[in-house]
Amino acid sequence: MVAVTAERAERASDWFGHPRGLTILFLTEMWQEFSFFGMRTLLVFYMTKELLFTQTHSSMVYGLYTSFVYFTPLIGGAISDRWLGRKRAVILGGSIMALGHFLMAFPPMLYPALTTIAVGNGLFLPSLPSQINLLYDEKDPRRASAYNIYYVGVNFGAFFAPIGCGTIGELYGWHWGFTLAGIGMVAGLVIYVLGQKLLPSDSAREAASETVPRDEAHSPMRIYLTLAAVATIVVMFRAAYEQAGNTVALWSDAGVNRAVHGIGTIPMTWFQSLNPLFIFLLTPFMVMIWTRLGKRGREPGDVTKMATGAFITAGSYVLLAAIAWWSAQTHAAAHWLWLTFFFLVYTIGELFILPVGLGLFGRLAPRGHAATTIAAWFLAAFAGNFAAGVLGTLWGPLAPAPFFLVTAGVVGAAGLLLLFVSLAFGASLARKPAP
Repeated sequence: MVAVTAERAERASDWFGHPRGLTILFLTEMWQEFSFFGMRTLLVFYMTKELLFTQTHSSMVYGLYTSFVYFTPLIGGAISDRWLGRKRAVILGGSIMALGHFLMAFPPMLYPALTTIAVGNGLFLPSLPSQINLLYDEKDPRRASAYNIYYVGVNFGAFFAPIGCGTIGELYGWHWGFTLAGIGMVAGLVIYVLGQKLLPSDSAREAASETVPRDEAHSPMRIYLTLAAVATIVVMFRAAYEQAGNTVALWSDAGVNRAVHGIGTIPMTWFQSLNPLFIFLLTPFMVMIWTRLGKRGREPGDVTKMATGAFITAGSYVLLAAIAWWSAQTHAAAHWLWLTFFFLVYTIGELFILPVGLGLFGRLAPRGHAATTIAAWFLAAFAGNFAAGVLGTLWGPLAPAPFFLVTAGVVGAAGLLLLFVSLAFGASLARKPAP
C-alpha cells in the first residue's frame, strides 16, 4: 500500500503524464535543434551565394560537416560515460557549440566554426537523450513512448529554425541568422542548468536497477551484431534522407514556383520547416496507432517499422522525380504544393525509422554505456551524411529527375536490407511485454 501511495504521489508531480525531467530534456533539445538546423538551413545558400563556392564544393563541405557532427559523439559519448558524466558533458558541449555558432557570423571563420560546432556536438548529442532512461524505473510502461515525445521536441526546434534563422539570414544578412542560432543554443543551456533538480543523478536510477536483468533471454552478442547491421544499413537511408537539406533545397530554389497570389514569394528556407511541422502533427497519430496494435499483439517489430519507413521515403523521392520530369518536359516550374506533398510523404517515412531506431539503441544499451551506445546509432548518421555529400555531387552531372530516381533506389535498397534483418534476427530485438 505504501509503494502504491508513493507511486501515485510521484505520478501526481509529473508533467503531461511523464516525469518532469523529460520536459527539461525536451526543451533543451528543442533549442539545441533550433540552433543546429537554423545554421544548417543557411549553410548551402551561404556558401553558394555569399562565399561563391561551386555547387560541388559546397555539397562536399555540407556532407563533411553533417557527417563529422555525427562522428564526434562516438568519442564524446565515451568521455561522458567514463569521465565527465552526462550533465557536465551536456553543459560543456552546449557551450562549445554556442561559440561555434557565433563564429559562423564571420566569413573567414567558416571552417573553424564548423569544427567547433562538431566538437561540442560530440559531447552534447549522446549525453542528453541517454538521460531519458534514468527518468523511469526499469518496468515503467511509459518508457516506450518517451523517445517519441523527445523526438517531437527535436522537431519543434527544427520547425522554427528555418522560419527564424532562415528568414533573418535571407532578409537581414547571413551573419544575423547565424547569431540567432547561437542565441538559441544559449537558451537551451539556461533551461538545462535551471532544470538540474528535476533530473536524477547520472548513477541514481542505474544503481537502483542494478539487480534487474535486461533481455536475459537473448544472446547479447546476437543483439549487438544485429544493432551493428541495422546501423550499417541506416547509412544508406541517411544518404538519401539528408538530400532534403542539400540538393532538394537547391532544386526548390531554382525549380519550384514559390509565388502565392496576392501575398508574394515564399522564402526558400521556409520549406525546411515542413518536415518538423509534419513530425509533431503526425507523431500523436502514429503513437496512437502503434499503441492500439500493441494491445492487440499486432504491433510490428522495430526493424520492420524501419524497413517500412525506408520504402515510404523511397516513394517520396519517386514522387519528386516525377514532378521534376514533368517540369522539364513542360519547361514550367513545379507548384510549391507538390514540394509540400513530398515533405509529407518523406516525413511519414522518417517517423517509421529515426525515432524508432533511437529508441531501439537506447532500450538495449548496456548499463554504464548508454551514451556510447546511443553514439553508435549516431555513427550511422556520420557515415550517412558523408555518403549524402558524395551522392549530392551527382546533382551536377545528372538532371533532377534521374538524380531523384537514383536517390529513391538507394533508400529502397536500404528498405530491402532492413526487411531481411527483421525476418532473420528480429526476434532477438523484440520488446518484453509490459508488466
